[in-house]
Amino acid sequence: MATKTIRVDLLTRVEGEGALDLQISDGRVTSVQLNIFEPPRFFEALLRGRGYAETPDIVARICGICPIAYQMSAVHAIENAFGVTVDGQLRSLRRLIYCGEWIESHALHVVMLHAPDFLGFPDAIRMAGEHGDIVRSGLALKKAGNELMRVLGGREIHPVNVKPGGFYRAPSRAELAPVAENLARAHELAVGLVRWVAAFPFPQFERDYEFVALRHPHEYPFNEGRLVSNRDIDIDIADYETQFEERHVEHSTALHSVVKRRGAYLVGPLARYALNFDRLPASVQALARESGLGAVCRNPFQSIIVRALEIVYACEEALRLIAAYEPPDLAALPVAPRAGIGFGCTEAPRGICWHRYEFDAEGTIRTARIVPPTSQNQPSIEADLAAVATSLLDQPDEFIRHRCEQTIRNYDPCISCSAHFLKLSVHRT
Repeated sequence: MATKTIRVDLLTRVEGEGALDLQISDGRVTSVQLNIFEPPRFFEALLRGRGYAETPDIVARICGICPIAYQMSAVHAIENAFGVTVDGQLRSLRRLIYCGEWIESHALHVVMLHAPDFLGFPDAIRMAGEHGDIVRSGLALKKAGNELMRVLGGREIHPVNVKPGGFYRAPSRAELAPVAENLARAHELAVGLVRWVAAFPFPQFERDYEFVALRHPHEYPFNEGRLVSNRDIDIDIADYETQFEERHVEHSTALHSVVKRRGAYLVGPLARYALNFDRLPASVQALARESGLGAVCRNPFQSIIVRALEIVYACEEALRLIAAYEPPDLAALPVAPRAGIGFGCTEAPRGICWHRYEFDAEGTIRTARIVPPTSQNQPSIEADLAAVATSLLDQPDEFIRHRCEQTIRNYDPCISCSAHFLKLSVHRT
């Protein structure tokens, strides 16, 4: 019995540490394991015994790319527990800072991490030799998103201006004026980016996902909405645990989330797009159709187009919010702690980020639970890998390895903030 093993010890262009083990026997894929071996970080345990006001600054450290997602989900959960409703300009500012995170995160992924796969380059540095203008555009987009986060959040990485009830300080219209100028230029670059990635050669591959995302009555979702799927889920975020559960698997230090009754589901750009296409502005819908997409996209390799479309949307939404902005009388509403349980769920660039906190009467956290997007997508990633590898069994191992890496990068997995990810083993017997 012959066994062949292929190893890739370091893979750049994703975040975190892990490995892929692919077993092939008798001409078929018998096992796919996405092995996450990065040590657990225990943020939920770290939060126990902490005051509610500390929470946004602690959870921001979970991710350097998407700290706003963790901060927004946390403050929504705190306010839900304490009976506080943030609306008006403060709500708009929260939506605005989320635009900044989507722009910088998606731009980084689309141009620097994912595009090289489609064009045959090992990294964006070498891709820049032939596509320098695109790489510069991607960096300019990321800079525009970072600047928006800095102005509203106090700094680009792990912002410090977010608090329960609102912000420590609200910006002036004068402070937002140059940001709007940058975003207007960024919007033009983003439209060009959509048209560029839409011309990539995409594998002919589709899967029948159960899409899960927030859905708001009239907005493309950032901070609020009901949890819905394209099957039969339509629940308040407080009921998340009635439909979903996390499971421990031996080969991963990260938990796997599943729909209790069915199994794997998909969160992130493809899910948001499929469940909220009608919430996108007509301009973005038209650009999607120009790019060859319908109202639903089931090809995970084309997620790069949907991410680029979401950059365009985030630029347009940010410009709309800035144009309508008037500084609020108070930067934050008063928050009075009380015993209770609060829930928060917002749309991180990679998908829904769900938080649940239990507080005592003084606002000290008794228990915390955080479900990040990548743990929710892991079962779907493994299912994609099995399907992709099965379609390529007659190809050389090196080609299978590359396509499997590309399949994982379709999800922009956020395993941690480190720079390497995959060690791939293919066992043929």
